Amino acid sequence: MKMGNAVFKKSNWKKTLYYLKKNGLKSAYYAAMERLAREKAANYSYQAPPEEELKRQRKEAEKYPYTFSILVPAYETNPVFLREMLDSVLSQTYFKLELIVADASASEQVKEVMETYDDKRLRYVKIAENKGISANTNAALAKTEGEYIGLLDHDDVLTPDALYEMAKAIAEKEKNGNTAWMLYSDEDKGNGDCTQFYEPHFKQDLNMDLLLSNNYICHFLVMKRSLIKSLGFRSEYDGAQDFDLVLRAAGRLLYETKEQRKDLMREWENAGRTAIVHVPKVLYHWRCHTQSTAENPESKRYAYDAGRRAVQDFVNSRGWNASVSDSQHLGFYRTAYEGGIFSQRPEVGVIGGKIFSAGGKIAGGIYDENSVSIYEGLHKAYSGYMHRAALLQEAYAVDVRCMMVRKELWSLFEEVFGVPYAEDEHTGYFAYEKYSNKKRFNEKSHLAKRIRREFVGSERAWIDADAGNGELKKISMNFCERVRKMGYTVVFEPEASVKLSKSPRR
Repeated sequence: MKMGNAVFKKSNWKKTLYYLKKNGLKSAYYAAMERLAREKAANYSYQAPPEEELKRQRKEAEKYPYTFSILVPAYETNPVFLREMLDSVLSQTYFKLELIVADASASEQVKEVMETYDDKRLRYVKIAENKGISANTNAALAKTEGEYIGLLDHDDVLTPDALYEMAKAIAEKEKNGNTAWMLYSDEDKGNGDCTQFYEPHFKQDLNMDLLLSNNYICHFLVMKRSLIKSLGFRSEYDGAQDFDLVLRAAGRLLYETKEQRKDLMREWENAGRTAIVHVPKVLYHWRCHTQSTAENPESKRYAYDAGRRAVQDFVNSRGWNASVSDSQHLGFYRTAYEGGIFSQRPEVGVIGGKIFSAGGKIAGGIYDENSVSIYEGLHKAYSGYMHRAALLQEAYAVDVRCMMVRKELWSLFEEVFGVPYAEDEHTGYFAYEKYSNKKRFNEKSHLAKRIRREFVGSERAWIDADAGNGELKKISMNFCERVRKMGYTVVFEPEASVKLSKSPRR
């Protein structure tokens, strides 16, 4: 099944109207134009694995020992949607699974559909009293026997290779002496009958600052049973219970000491960033219908409020003095740190913002490991794919022209750039304009030599050179790589920016 998207869907008009109410006419105009341009340019089609590949997976699956429990909390589920969900799980190429449906419906319609199936892997749990999705999922969790737990909504579907790809990723981690504690895949959206698919979400590997900005992990989520049972689902975050779970799981894996984890098995020692695995394949179809969050965000506004509170709870649990608020985009958040991020988070060594061209488009600022300017060419009023250009996030490298450096790293800054670090008195960012006059550079600075060689006689300041694609970017990359090797994190701050020779704006 496949779909190319080129229509401005009715649901997007709903989103635009909501955005207009929340952010005003100008912002809504740019948001609508960006969405329309993105849909016109979209060229996505989901291609299911061919039957030959599925046969190969079924055979290879026999060698993997892992067992999966798929949890599905159900409530008055549309019978057609329910059958499609059940069929998508029971037809997996990886067969070592159990599917547990926790039914809190007042009617018998879910039970009646379940009774038409004759498969021992299917388990039905009747919830006598509907106490909410978290309590209902906890009831199902208590019944699980699988080594790994997968979470699936009652009206969505898995691709046929979903569990096979998860098992394969787990095995690859084990081969390298590591344990996969939490796994997640890419996903897309499907129309009401899941015959057409669009808006794929191709995700990043673990990026904690991005996760604090939005639950980009979302679907398909799989965790080791011992981890998820140690955390459970919390009813006070219903609507964003999965997001809350992911945040707390990441907190355990990344921040807790071995002593704090002693309640779990010995293998828990294999925690850390390598324990969180991104499987870069679309394995989950998020069905869009009139009442789904995917199609009509306002239908579950409470879910986004719960998400904001979950992020605030995570921030508080880390001891960070910070406040979490809604961003312009529904379901996306902004964390403001009291006294600045350096004062609250000692692991952050460098932050950097956007570099705008004279024409008002992004020319640099955040770079990946291949020195690619990630959001280059994006209009200054646009937020980019999945709004990432507007979100605080970990970065591989940022640009010296809009950079703030922790004081402990100033000596390294001078070593790499050949000039002492000087703060702009208004922003705290590097005062690059202080060095825009070539005569002020240290004669021995390799950066100064580069500038003299190429810009003698030029009236342009060195910070305007190469639009981020020349020597300045190379040196910025080198500096950030050395900072990261020292154990620090580099963070992209989208609200800081430089336009040509201007100072950083906040």
